Amino acid sequence: MEIVKTGLVEGEDGVTRCAWHGNLPDYQHYHDHEWGRPVADDRRLFEKICLEGFQSGLSWLTILRKREAFREGFANFEYERVAEFTDADVERLLGNAGIVRHRGKIVSTINNAKRARELAGEAGSLAAWFWKFEPGADERPATVDYSSLIANPTTPTSTRISKELKKRGWSFVGPTTVYAFMQAMGLVNDHIEGCVCRAEIERERAAFKRPR
Repeated sequence: MEIVKTGLVEGEDGVTRCAWHGNLPDYQHYHDHEWGRPVADDRRLFEKICLEGFQSGLSWLTILRKREAFREGFANFEYERVAEFTDADVERLLGNAGIVRHRGKIVSTINNAKRARELAGEAGSLAAWFWKFEPGADERPATVDYSSLIANPTTPTSTRISKELKKRGWSFVGPTTVYAFMQAMGLVNDHIEGCVCRAEIERERAAFKRPR
């Protein structure tokens, strides 16, 4: 099976999956058990959008392997706590070799925690705000295949969300970052046709109670 043409790969277990995890055990576990499954938990949503910001210019695998260190450094991404971080916390994090030590991204995460607190107050929860942007069938490709994903690193919905967040003072939330967030948090199902997870996640999304 040619990955270049299909975006699929057969694992050592004989199961066909999206190819991007490269059959690396930790990355494959993330693909199978997290990526694309719908999430309504504010802490997880905030964590993911922050980590996608840190991922900019790097690989997601790099961030995934540092995720526990990020959680420890950023108070488990509980945005109410992160919003109270001070300059001393910025310096503390810059000294943490377990994370990506980028001052701008660290400062952005603290800023975004403050903005998340405001947004949750306005909408009732981060989940309610993000899920109101779930794209309809008219915005989705008829078939989710490798070529459609490669051709669309952003979408009209991710661009709308990005603009709305930036208007509210968020940073490191460009359309590409936001679309990666949407894919991971299950606002769309971008497991490729033929991947073992696609049908299972379609069932999860059908049963998922959208937050309001």
